Amino acid sequence: MSGDGLTDSVEAVIVPRTRDLGDGFSVRRALPSAERRTIGPFVFFDQMGPAVFRGGQGLDVRPHPHIGLATVTYLFDGEILHRDSLGTVQAIRPGAVNWMTAGIGIVHSERTPPEARQQALSNLHGIQTWVALPKSREETAPAFAHHAAETLPVIEEPGKRIRLIVGTLYGARAPVAVFSEMFYADVQLDAGARLALGPEHEERAVYIAEGRVGIGDARFESGQLAVFRPGETIVFAPDRPSRLLMFGGERLDGPRHLWWNFVSSSAERIEQAKEDWRAGRFAPVPGETERIPLPE
Repeated sequence: MSGDGLTDSVEAVIVPRTRDLGDGFSVRRALPSAERRTIGPFVFFDQMGPAVFRGGQGLDVRPHPHIGLATVTYLFDGEILHRDSLGTVQAIRPGAVNWMTAGIGIVHSERTPPEARQQALSNLHGIQTWVALPKSREETAPAFAHHAAETLPVIEEPGKRIRLIVGTLYGARAPVAVFSEMFYADVQLDAGARLALGPEHEERAVYIAEGRVGIGDARFESGQLAVFRPGETIVFAPDRPSRLLMFGGERLDGPRHLWWNFVSSSAERIEQAKEDWRAGRFAPVPGETERIPLPE
């Protein structure tokens, strides 16, 4: 980041922490952070990869539980096979969206599919976010929805292409059923393009996945997340081809506790979920024999 004028429209700048998960696979975690715990209903934001796996290798996230949230998986490259305790088996590929509502509780795994492991090399690059459910829906029944890339709205103008992943933006609405007002969009901009983000959503942020963009007098690099002040129109001005993730929505209806894979407005509910996982009371994922133990 460089330049002045940050206070005009940018409330905070977050540089994600990088975590190496082994086998050349790392994630950049932008939320939660010391600067911001939430942006709209979004309580977690990870960039996965980019990674290249050799034959026989791949992503192996063993079965683990969630409560009180919805996970949103979106890929730029590669493929992930999702399995969950509802019996869902669903591959996700670039441009599609997997929305998994945990609610009262769900267990899932995420792995590189067998056919991808048979290739000499396979790629993986994408974004995993968590959306906190409203207090009135935290204990809803678990559910899973997959929406193919061709079902998501795409807004195209010269020099810009916007795929709406979730929610409403620029007069479009994504088909994903959500529980509160929000938006989440994959934006590709050519050098010299200009894109305005209006104030229709209360809380808004942008993550620069690739490239570099100007906002006012400031420049933001790949791997940075900028959080905007409410009520102002933001104009993105890239000086090179860039890819952005814009997201946000209405403010959460109160603080959330986040521990491991559990999100809740109640600390006691988190403790119950810990004990339920330790005691094996969550439903298993059919066909899976492994599980991630509760962290000590």
